[in-house]
Amino acid sequence: MNKYFFALLLLPVCCLAQIPAYYNSINFSQTGNALKDQLAALITTTHTNELVYTPDVWNALKQSDLDPDNSANVFLIYGYDDSDANNDNDRTRSKNLSCHSSSCDGLWVREHIFPRSLGTPNLEFEGPGSDAHHLRAIDSDMNNSRGNNRYADGSGHSAVVQGNYFYPGDEWKGDIARMIMYMYLRYPTQCQALIVGTGAATYSTDMPNIFLEWNEEDPVSQYELTRNTVLQNMQGNRNPFIDNPYLATRIWNGPSAQDTWGILSSDDFSKTTVTVYPTLTSGVVNIINADTNTTYSLYNGLGQRVTISTTENTVDIGGNASGIYYLQINNPYYNQTFKIIKQ
Repeated sequence: MNKYFFALLLLPVCCLAQIPAYYNSINFSQTGNALKDQLAALITTTHTNELVYTPDVWNALKQSDLDPDNSANVFLIYGYDDSDANNDNDRTRSKNLSCHSSSCDGLWVREHIFPRSLGTPNLEFEGPGSDAHHLRAIDSDMNNSRGNNRYADGSGHSAVVQGNYFYPGDEWKGDIARMIMYMYLRYPTQCQALIVGTGAATYSTDMPNIFLEWNEEDPVSQYELTRNTVLQNMQGNRNPFIDNPYLATRIWNGPSAQDTWGILSSDDFSKTTVTVYPTLTSGVVNIINADTNTTYSLYNGLGQRVTISTTENTVDIGGNASGIYYLQINNPYYNQTFKIIKQ
C-alpha cells in the first residue's frame, strides 16, 4: 500500500450535513442581498414549467396538499377543526370536493397566499398567479373571509383581526411566511413582502418582522418538505426557505430560525473552516470559505494524486473515473481532508 495513502487514512475526514445538489451554484458564505440575489436567480432559472391555472393547478394541489395521514384528503390552509358542525373551518377535506361551479359551499377552492389584487401589477392567472408554490387548497367560505386582507400577527386559530387584517393561525403562519419569502424572491417587484405583511420592518427594510418571526416560531413540517418536492417535479424549482428556514435569517436577520442542514448557523461555519458540497458529485465540488491562499489536492483510493481543475471556490473532478476520492484542502489556517464520491 502507498505510504502516503496510509497517512491519509489517519487524517480526519469531514462528513458534514448534506446541502441538496439543487443548491450547488450558491455560495452560502454570503449574506444579505448577495445571497438573496443568488437564490432568486436559482429559483427563476429552474422554474422551467409554468403551470396552467386550469387544469394544472387543480391537479397540482390534489397531489401537493395531501394529508399524509389520509391521502384521500387535502389540507385546507387556515383550517383548524374537522369535528365541529361548521365546515368553514375544516382542516381537511376530500381531495375530490374541489369546486368547479358558482356554488362552492362545502367545497374547496384555490387560495393565493399572496393575493392577486395586491400584486404590482395584479398577479392575474398566469405567471405568479399560477405559481403553485403559493397556491393552497382552502374552504371556499374561509377563502371569502380572508379575501385580500393583509397578514397581521395574532394567536390561536385563524381569524380576521383588528384593522381588517388576517391572522393565518398558529399552525399555518410559518408556511405563510416561507411562501411569501419565495414569492418576493421569485417576483421581486410584483410581489413585495411589505405590501402583504403589516407591522414593523426593523430586522430588514424589505421584509416585515412578522414573517421572520413566524418563520422561526413555526418550523418546517414534513408536509411542507414533501410538498416542495412534488412541486419541483411539476415546475422545476423549489422554495429555499422550506429546505432551510435559516436562509431567511442570513438574508434578513431577525430571530434565528431552524438550520435544517446544521451547517449555516454552526460555530464552524467561519473563515477558518471550509464547507465542501456536494460530496456525491458527477463533477464540480463547491468550496465555501476558501481564499486565495487555499490549495487543493485529490487522491484516489490507492493514494495516487489525480488531475483536477480548480478555481478559488470550486474543484472539478469530472475528468476522473467513478469511485471514492480524498480531497485535501490546505491553507495557512487549516488542513482538512474530505471524502468525495465521483458518480
